[in-house]
Amino acid sequence: MSQSTSAHKRELFGTDGIRGAAGEYPLDRDTIIAIGRALGTRLGRETSKPRIVLGQDTRESSAWIAEALAEGLAGSGAAFASAGVITTPGVAFLVRTHGFHAGIVISASHNPWRDNGIKLFGPDGMKLADAIEHEIEQDIFAHIEELAGSTPKHNFSADILPGDAKLREDYIRWLVASVDTRHISGLRLLADCANGAATSIAGPLFQTLGVEAELINVEPDGKNINDNCGALYPQHVGDLVRKAGGKFDLGVTFDGDADRALFSDANGNVVNGDAVMLIAGRDMLARGLLRTDTVVATTMSNMGLEKALRVAGIKMLRANVGDKYVLEEMKKTGATLGGEQSGHILFMDGDSTTGDGLLTALRVLDLVARSGRPLHELLTGFHLFPQITKNVHVREKTPLAEMPTVMAAIRAAETELDGNGRVLVRYSGTERLVRVMIEADSETLMRLHAEAIANAIQAAIGV
Repeated sequence: MSQSTSAHKRELFGTDGIRGAAGEYPLDRDTIIAIGRALGTRLGRETSKPRIVLGQDTRESSAWIAEALAEGLAGSGAAFASAGVITTPGVAFLVRTHGFHAGIVISASHNPWRDNGIKLFGPDGMKLADAIEHEIEQDIFAHIEELAGSTPKHNFSADILPGDAKLREDYIRWLVASVDTRHISGLRLLADCANGAATSIAGPLFQTLGVEAELINVEPDGKNINDNCGALYPQHVGDLVRKAGGKFDLGVTFDGDADRALFSDANGNVVNGDAVMLIAGRDMLARGLLRTDTVVATTMSNMGLEKALRVAGIKMLRANVGDKYVLEEMKKTGATLGGEQSGHILFMDGDSTTGDGLLTALRVLDLVARSGRPLHELLTGFHLFPQITKNVHVREKTPLAEMPTVMAAIRAAETELDGNGRVLVRYSGTERLVRVMIEADSETLMRLHAEAIANAIQAAIGV
């Protein structure tokens, strides 16, 4: 099954904000100033004194991008506050609880340090809908043209770092209040902070909760974020937990902006977002917190999750990839749990509005402590279908339907699998690549067809 793109043709925004190589369009300084100006001007039409909160990860480019955004905001008459280095969900929390009209996060999540991104949150602490992003794009292009005829000042100086420590402390207090400290105090945790945004939050958070946490990759230098660490390498924590021989109850791995988390059980086995949704879904159902007895996953989630949830009496719905789309489906259906295989988990039985890796870690710790069982025992009955994902870097994003050889390879796979597997081919929303995912009862057929589809794409539009 192929997946179409958004109804709006968006040039700047992908599935998670604006992303690219720092210093190059659309993340060159002039365009970033135009982005700030466009957002501030838009908010100024709705309120006389718009206030925006800025947060950033630890990339070398994040500080100057924040300053360029601040220059654009100031040029539009908007006021801003900096939370400094803070997680993406930390900014979402601050927007919805501190009276800000919008929030901006400077981060490229799990991408390498040379990349960066800009994510926008509305006053409700939620990521903007596609239609609103499309409208903002038009404003940005208008401001680019407007600013092109003027002499750039580029001498704006803003108090971006270290930012307001009180804002970060307020976020930590909210996280602490989200769990019962009596349950998780004393648990032993190994946490990989990816040399990213979690480095400013995880230490004081776990210390306050009494969790015996050992933190690794907490020395960011601007270039080591996600470098052989973080959510793209969860097995690293798994291996360390296993080699520690019982020293840790479990491990957790955050990505660069800490909006997702992957885990390791005490035996070193990786526990991904699908597994977290299963154990959280069962627990929430038993406690009467799983509204509509439904979990919202994505097209990437394993069929094994769907089967295990069904056995537990839970219905699973699939949304498009991207936690904002999961949230949209949750709001439509009234579901209180959703997420992605990659570790974005949305708990809507409280006041959270986006995926939050630190909150997810606390919820898993709490679940383990209350159950009195190790993490691996909570996954009883979860059997994964063999699944493979191949990424093909492409020079352009030609619609799949316009490539006959690619569509023929997809149809051949779907015909042979005949309901005993799934085929998903989609463009990444944040990178120039195609993701080919197949899962099936037969690992041989799975690999055969994944290779055939990937080869067809490579021949048609590959780099």
